[in-house]
Amino acid sequence: MRTAPNVLLRTAMMLSPPLRHALGVFDSGVGGLTVLESLRRRLPHRDFVYLGDTARVPYGRKPPEMVRGFAFEIAEFLSALGVDGIVVACNTASAVALPNLQERSSVPVWGVIDPGVEAATRATRTKLVGVVGTKGTIASGAYQRRLEACGMDVWAQACPMLVHVAEEGLADSPEAELLARHYLNGRPEIDTLILGCTHYPLLKNAFQKVVGPGVTLVDSAEAVAEVVSRAMPTNGDATPGRVVHFVTGDPAAFAHTARLMGAREEEPILRWGPGAGPVFSSATAPAGDTPACPDRPCPVPSRDLLPR
Repeated sequence: MRTAPNVLLRTAMMLSPPLRHALGVFDSGVGGLTVLESLRRRLPHRDFVYLGDTARVPYGRKPPEMVRGFAFEIAEFLSALGVDGIVVACNTASAVALPNLQERSSVPVWGVIDPGVEAATRATRTKLVGVVGTKGTIASGAYQRRLEACGMDVWAQACPMLVHVAEEGLADSPEAELLARHYLNGRPEIDTLILGCTHYPLLKNAFQKVVGPGVTLVDSAEAVAEVVSRAMPTNGDATPGRVVHFVTGDPAAFAHTARLMGAREEEPILRWGPGAGPVFSSATAPAGDTPACPDRPCPVPSRDLLPR
């Protein structure tokens, strides 16, 4: 479904001042915020647009054709906002949609899987590499096929409950370590472990305690940020960048979960959906301004919403 021109016009009016050399980042939910944070550390002077497709999460249980459709829709919206590139901060969408997105897009598009695989092949000494991820990512075999094509012996394990632990703000809790130990029990003598879910960088401490200091953890968020920062330097611009968030579900729920995961606060969160305009989040709209409008586009306010 194409984004209606009037929706893009309303959106553009709300993005004032205009975005500067922005990169688009999208995920099915909040996990991609770890990728966004890694990108911001490496590219602090770039603007970013983050879109969390929270109304349709999770992607892993949906047919590949449906996920591809979601990805095309979101990429079209981000491209219409004038982004310089798009990062697919979702393992499922990277696995099923990336080649098609790259063919269709007029700007560069990166996924999280290939950078993680490349980082693991550089890090391993024994060619014994492990991968942890959600059920959907592990079942897709996306990491396993790429690693095996590089001559690696691969052990893969789904760790579905760890997403909930991360989203509840319990990443450094005893429960997180207990679950990680449960999932990694019986692993072979790997020397490298890919964190193949965008939530898992928050659980690095738990994973490292379980596997020990002799195993290198590969953070796919850091890996893709390294690739993107090499390809898209900021050319010496010293102006601090800013971030605008869009969600397809409830902005207040997104803000709540993002805070529990340690995300930065005081950034605008707008709701977007095909055929509907962006709206305020009640969590971020200043007192006296327009509140969230759950069933219709909010009127465009006159004040500058998005200061630099």
